[in-house]
Amino acid sequence: MSAFVIDAFEFCRNNGHREGVTPVAEMPRLAADCADASGTISWSIQGGQTRQGYPMMTLSVSGTVQLACQRCLQPFGYELDSSTVLVLGKDDEEADEIEEILDDESIDVIVGTHAMDIRELLEDEALLALPQAPKHEVCPDTTLVDSIKSEKVSPFAALKSLKSE
Repeated sequence: MSAFVIDAFEFCRNNGHREGVTPVAEMPRLAADCADASGTISWSIQGGQTRQGYPMMTLSVSGTVQLACQRCLQPFGYELDSSTVLVLGKDDEEADEIEEILDDESIDVIVGTHAMDIRELLEDEALLALPQAPKHEVCPDTTLVDSIKSEKVSPFAALKSLKSE
């Protein structure tokens, strides 16, 4: 059994704690969204229970990943820093009931298992922390963008030549 596979319910019941550092290259879905697979993700998982007694885990991820700027297409370092609370249900039905009872948009309710791979949860959290359209605050080299703007021809320019004088 992998060191990343836990009994989620037992982990929460015992207030378990794990932390570590994982290279981006070992997170294939995250690496696919990055400009390159360099960098590492620091993470921690803390088990516990909600006030209502439901098992819960708090996941935190942080680190710098390389993303491609959507304006200039150059890579840049993006700082991840995200945390989420996951409440566990035994099955879909119980998860839906817990979600209704908690009625809190900031808490995600998932189906827990006795053999849960926390790598997937950590990678999910890192992916959710990425911006939808990554961009530099100010692009360092705007020559590519400027050349595209200057080459742009009006779609009505051809109509001008058809106009009779």
